[in-house]
Amino acid sequence: MKKTLLSAVCAAVAFASAAIAEYPEKPVSFIVPWPPGDLEDVLTRIIASEFQEMYGVPTAVVNKPGGGGGPFPGAVEVATAPADGYTIGSFVTDVPIGGPTIGIPELTPNPFEPVGIFLTYPFVIAASKDAPFANWEELTAYAAENDVALGHFGSFLPPTQVTFAAAVESGFDFASEAAFDALDCNTLASGDVDVINTTLQLILPCLDDVNVLLSIGSQRISLTPDSPTVSEVHPDLGLSLWNGLFVHKDVPAEAREKIAAAAQKALQSDKAQAMIEETGALIYWLNAEESLAQIETDSATIARIESLLGE
Repeated sequence: MKKTLLSAVCAAVAFASAAIAEYPEKPVSFIVPWPPGDLEDVLTRIIASEFQEMYGVPTAVVNKPGGGGGPFPGAVEVATAPADGYTIGSFVTDVPIGGPTIGIPELTPNPFEPVGIFLTYPFVIAASKDAPFANWEELTAYAAENDVALGHFGSFLPPTQVTFAAAVESGFDFASEAAFDALDCNTLASGDVDVINTTLQLILPCLDDVNVLLSIGSQRISLTPDSPTVSEVHPDLGLSLWNGLFVHKDVPAEAREKIAAAAQKALQSDKAQAMIEETGALIYWLNAEESLAQIETDSATIARIESLLGE
């Protein structure tokens, strides 16, 4: 009887180990909670393609935009999917940091853990060259006597918060602001807003017709070297905007390791590396532990910004 029981236990353990070792054995989805075309979308597609090549299972990148600053339907889908590694989120800073603070039940408390961070955006504050200001100082002077409208991806998102805080520290406030799913050349050309907070990638086609007032990050963007960073103007507002791969906290370690391996290999590809020179983005890999440390640092910076804004 004891031998029979022992055999059954051993068989169960062997079966469980085999099941884990077989990951992935069915299609895997990478969820991007923004429209297609921007840097995180392009890089996530490169990672998904490498994952498919390495492990021989179909992959899909699913764009689920909606609600800058919430309700993050793409993130909710990752949070509520089975915690088996077959639904992977490609998230900007605010999903794991801001999501749990704005009342989204599925994201409170934070259900995610990072697999790794892989991108720092060349995020910018920009305006048309037809605008009556060409740099941040001129915008500050103009806004003291005129209404200025800001377009952004969501009022709770870190790039927007940094922009609001920079305005406050410069002594003005935007007269109006609105969230957009896309902020590109058409947004400025249409005259819907005067200033946009967006990634450089989205305005590259019309860069000759745009003034980059400030960039957001720890260093100037290689494609706009004459445009200062926010932290050069206001040193206490240093904040980098990143994107990373996240899974539900209950996803097995073996699955995370395979996701990370595919991502690291993809980011070394010629296509990914070419994007650095083409877009000014920083492309790299922070492992899970390093990513958690980055999140902790950014959370403290965001808290300081929120205090400045009286939130």
